[in-house]
Amino acid sequence: MLDRDGFRPNVGIILLNQRNQVFWGKRIRTHSWQFPQGGIDRGESPEQAMFRELHEEVGLHPEHVRIVARTRDWLRYEVPDRFIRRDARGHYKGQKQIWYLLQLIGHDWDLNLRATDHPEFDAWRWHDYWVPLDVVVEFKRGVYEMALTELARYLPRQDFRNRFLRSNVRAREFERHMPDGGAPAGLDLPPGGSFDPHPDITSASDDPSPPPHNKAPFLPSQR
Repeated sequence: MLDRDGFRPNVGIILLNQRNQVFWGKRIRTHSWQFPQGGIDRGESPEQAMFRELHEEVGLHPEHVRIVARTRDWLRYEVPDRFIRRDARGHYKGQKQIWYLLQLIGHDWDLNLRATDHPEFDAWRWHDYWVPLDVVVEFKRGVYEMALTELARYLPRQDFRNRFLRSNVRAREFERHMPDGGAPAGLDLPPGGSFDPHPDITSASDDPSPPPHNKAPFLPSQR
């Protein structure tokens, strides 16, 4: 089913976990990574096609996800002739896509790459929202960047207050067992060294995910 310009209607899916990381799948028997996507069948709405592809490609059902947002309009990419069947050349140009941003409300173990007998992926992982486009097939990179940029404003807010409160509680408990003004018992410091229980910079493993409007990592020490 092609439109008058030769583009096939299609849906793309950006699936988030609770840390705003995205599902990143490796196409079966290739070195390319991508988001789930698939064509819209005749008589289907984009949302119906999205839920069908979600199950066929990653094994999830509607009750496993929440729709956060979708792109306002179609995003298009052209497919080079070498990837088009010879009998379709001259008619088929590429894909026009509606992209959906979903949040997983189920569990990781609900994902199943073998939900059908024609799997699209043979491996997957959670990745930071701004995925590396150099591992995406070249002719899809532009539409990926457009979809990620448009939908980034809808990323769910993450509340880190509880984590910081827990950190402060642990720090106070730690200080209760320290000698006054010194290091914990058994910790040797170099000459002239001092112990700071409140370092300015948290470890990289504690950094929250990048804010949706900025691709650079956030460091709590920055003002």
